[in-house]
Amino acid sequence: METLRDVRLRMKAIGQTLQITKAMNLISTAKLRKGRRVLHDTEPYFSRIQKTMFDILSGTKMDRSKFLYSREKVSSSRAAIIVITSDKGLAGGYNTRIFHKVDRLCAMVDNPVLILIGDIGYKHFINSQWVVMENFSSYTNVPEIEEAKGIADYVIAQYLWGVFHEVHVVYTHMYSSAKLVPTTRQLLPLNKEKLQEEFKMLGKKRAEHHFEYWPSKEEVFDTLVPMYVKGVIYGSLVEAHVSEQCARMYAMDEASKNAEKMLAALRIKYNRARQAGITQEMTEIASGAEALSEGR
Repeated sequence: METLRDVRLRMKAIGQTLQITKAMNLISTAKLRKGRRVLHDTEPYFSRIQKTMFDILSGTKMDRSKFLYSREKVSSSRAAIIVITSDKGLAGGYNTRIFHKVDRLCAMVDNPVLILIGDIGYKHFINSQWVVMENFSSYTNVPEIEEAKGIADYVIAQYLWGVFHEVHVVYTHMYSSAKLVPTTRQLLPLNKEKLQEEFKMLGKKRAEHHFEYWPSKEEVFDTLVPMYVKGVIYGSLVEAHVSEQCARMYAMDEASKNAEKMLAALRIKYNRARQAGITQEMTEIASGAEALSEGR
């Protein structure tokens, strides 16, 4: 039978856990606000790059480029999948939903290899059936543009060398605080139709325009592609960071509520047990006094 001391110890442990979950909730809330500001400030710049890419692809026909989608099938093609997870847990089903999304995508593409961002993803996929090609650290603070540039430079170099022939990125998109959706996006090769689809998904529409480019359309295109890839990766990192903090905030809020319910139930149990103990002691004292009076 559980003693009063055992109940007190359980209440103390749950109380300490409650302090931790409330603190993590506050930290995640602060990081979420900061991440949203960064995402809001940088979105117009990278949206402009995306629109310019579509404008170039919508104009006159370009010469053959490795960055462009080709209908010709490549023998022994390989697909790289950039997977953005977190370095820490305690975020509900945030990472698990990404794992399921990656597994489904790997089953659809040819010879998938994974480029991982985040320790949680590395610990999961290193023991999976999929090949891990590279692992980058995740970022406890809001990601910086230089960090995205390092990943983008690596991806573009491997793509141009022919190590893989298409690149996808899987991250969590935050439509709202209550709706976090794992999202897949193809980075390379570029496809005009898919860019148009992305605009529609964002609630936008881009009409085809014809522009003149200097010094040439090809040079502008080759200059913008690395910026475009860097921008998409950076936007995905920030979006994933914001989604992670949102998921952790809600997870810690639910954990705090559960801890408070457990504490309330334990307090009732503790008070009842203590009252029963006091009643028993009073009964024993009264019985002892009665026995003493009878013995005189």
